[in-house]
Amino acid sequence: MELWKNGPLFEQSEHFRPGTDSVLLADFVNIGTRKRGIDLGCGSGILPLLLLTRSDRLHMTGLEINSEAARIARGNMAANALEERCDIVTGDIRGCRELFKTGQFDLVVSNPPYFAAGSGRQSPDADKAAARGEILCSLEDICRAAAYLCRTGGAFCLVHRAERLADVICLLRETGFEAKRLRTVSHSAQKEPSLVLIEARRGAGAGLKIMPPLFICGDDGRESSEIKRIYHREDGNER
Repeated sequence: MELWKNGPLFEQSEHFRPGTDSVLLADFVNIGTRKRGIDLGCGSGILPLLLLTRSDRLHMTGLEINSEAARIARGNMAANALEERCDIVTGDIRGCRELFKTGQFDLVVSNPPYFAAGSGRQSPDADKAAARGEILCSLEDICRAAAYLCRTGGAFCLVHRAERLADVICLLRETGFEAKRLRTVSHSAQKEPSLVLIEARRGAGAGLKIMPPLFICGDDGRESSEIKRIYHREDGNER
């Protein structure tokens, strides 16, 4: 399917369906002059695909433990003639030291499992359960992997549940990152935030910029203008 009219082609994995959180994270990332990025837990490749459509200078690597999802991610890159600019590696985030060199990337992104071990409702499907909960890797595992992979001065961008913001900020600092940009995501101005988008820098000094909140819907209950822009629906295009 096309992600939007005349947009990139994308096949979704049965167990790793792209959600709003990945799309919002891809838009939040400030690519700038960064040239080498990695997505920790790339699923079927939605984040690398969206980032590569934003910059022709960027090369992405996707790291995914599920071999079927990794196969589909490779197919998605090939379908968009991006296989030369994206490597999909089947492997465990916790074993990244055996797969990559330290400081190999100047951009790390991740849409990690949201629920700590023993919390949240667990799916009977093992792959879906691993995508939602910290079964195969924890938030700490992801932050430590990002710290190993990201060069000094590089960026680590992730999305997480708002209720776990304190955990994220503390682990980022513990692993050598400093949160530099933060944006909350709410269904509307009347609702409390459900997600947070965070950019941290490796080895940076203190100083956090809190951006204006992102609302999914406007006061009229319809999609906000920003969501229409992110999903390329300004001209009535449907995803």
